[in-house]
Amino acid sequence: MHAETVLVLVLGAVALIVAAHWVAARTGLPEAALLTLVGIGYAVLPGPDVALDPELVLTLVLPPLLYSAALDSSLTAIRRNLRTVVSLSVLLVLVTALLVGVGFSLFVAGATLAAGIALGAAVAPPDPVAALAVGRKVGLPPRLVTLIQGEGLLNDATALTILGVAIAAAQGDGFSAPGAVGQFLVAAVGGVAVGLAVAVGVRPLRRLRSDPLSSNSISLATPFVAYLLGEAVHVSGVLAVVIAGLVIGHHNPSWASGASRLQTNAVWRLVDFLLEGIVFLLIGQQLPDILDGLGAYETSTIWTASLVTVGVVLLLRPLWLWLTEHLPQSLHLRLSQDAADEPGAHEHGRLTGKEIVALSWAGTRGVISLAAIFSLPRFTESGAPFPDRDLLLFCALLAVLVTLVGQGLTFAPVVRALGLRADQADEARLRNEARAASAEAGLARLRELETERHDHVDDAAIAAIRGQLTTRLARYQQRLDALEGAEGGQIPLSPEYEATLRVRRSVLDAQRAELLDWRDTGRLPDESLRALERELDHEERLLPARPERPERPER
Repeated sequence: MHAETVLVLVLGAVALIVAAHWVAARTGLPEAALLTLVGIGYAVLPGPDVALDPELVLTLVLPPLLYSAALDSSLTAIRRNLRTVVSLSVLLVLVTALLVGVGFSLFVAGATLAAGIALGAAVAPPDPVAALAVGRKVGLPPRLVTLIQGEGLLNDATALTILGVAIAAAQGDGFSAPGAVGQFLVAAVGGVAVGLAVAVGVRPLRRLRSDPLSSNSISLATPFVAYLLGEAVHVSGVLAVVIAGLVIGHHNPSWASGASRLQTNAVWRLVDFLLEGIVFLLIGQQLPDILDGLGAYETSTIWTASLVTVGVVLLLRPLWLWLTEHLPQSLHLRLSQDAADEPGAHEHGRLTGKEIVALSWAGTRGVISLAAIFSLPRFTESGAPFPDRDLLLFCALLAVLVTLVGQGLTFAPVVRALGLRADQADEARLRNEARAASAEAGLARLRELETERHDHVDDAAIAAIRGQLTTRLARYQQRLDALEGAEGGQIPLSPEYEATLRVRRSVLDAQRAELLDWRDTGRLPDESLRALERELDHEERLLPARPERPERPER
């Protein structure tokens, strides 16, 4: 493919991604489902298609996406809900792979257990991108967001490890339960160790990370270093990326400067936006090629294989969640104690029926499933074709399309119908309490400075800063007083508060217009304009986000 053709395809993909984002913002439809449908539509049109290269996806696409998600996650919250996260990301993945394998060996003519387990491992891990995008938009409670994030971070490593064992068995090595368990433990423990080593290795670079450009470069390189190092020592590179991201994200407030965090956050948002969009476009484009490979199979075989795969994927998840949440109370004790302090936690820390339904609907499959199934070799070590490879590809794509499009498009209505919403007033109250505590700490530090040796210049500076902090503290307290009377978990917006925000934004617009007038009349160089604009941009960044621009946590 010529360079010009590649460039045209990339530009076309970016245009489609932007268009899908615009449509999703105005209709509430998930971007992932829209882009997948667009990819299918493009695939049936004449013109060059882009094949999904599993090695490219697993090496160049998966590490940055997982690392970005890990930076955006809460290590504390995942640790608090560790039992449920492990249940979903390890045990459920394992059971899904085994059930699909057994179903194939029992009901699909000529299918082997190893080939079925390979398919089950591929379709077992949900891709949380679509569910989280919709969940944040509709205000999903923080605990459910944490569970979806934690599951999505860890399940890929489990699935890819099981897939490697199944491929080896399908090629003629045979299954060995002790060997499979040992291989999984080595991969998991080794992946955790490599991830911790990479995170520790990044820490001495704090001085470099104080520079925004150096910080961005280090941040972009970190997931690839973790992945390659993990694969080089034959452990889980995926898990190494996740652990490195969780640890670095947890310590980022003390490891990087404020300017570096602002810029790095913006860079990763752009990386996520483009990579996720391209990935979902690629999913839809694989449909025609996969359908071409089904000619050698009976219709009844295709139907049976499809029903086994989709049936296990759709039915096992809610059943698993219900069963694990109804275990004896003693097994829920630790979760109850840990979750008690979390906003919205309920008695015993158990998931309610509504939460189980929401988590079940959040099990959308995505690019990991396709990349995993496309990594199946075409031939075994003996030179024979890999058993039922084309049928396995079709079943994996079908599971992805059914969950990504079917559940993705209906996830928001389901969440709204269940009435699951975060307590926005409680979250805002907590943030304002933290802001007030921060301001009080600043005032305490000023009192300490007053007792130290200083002159009249220091006195003036201390007085000025005390005035600013006192004003902020009073504003935070007023906001807390208003939040105390919040009803229904909604943030009260007083006319005075809305008017203040409107006036502040109007003033910022006027300041920018004046700076542009100075530049256009030759009184201000462009370099100075950009420096002053950055000051106004940072000031605007401190204002609450508009509804159409949801705020994301700083990285």
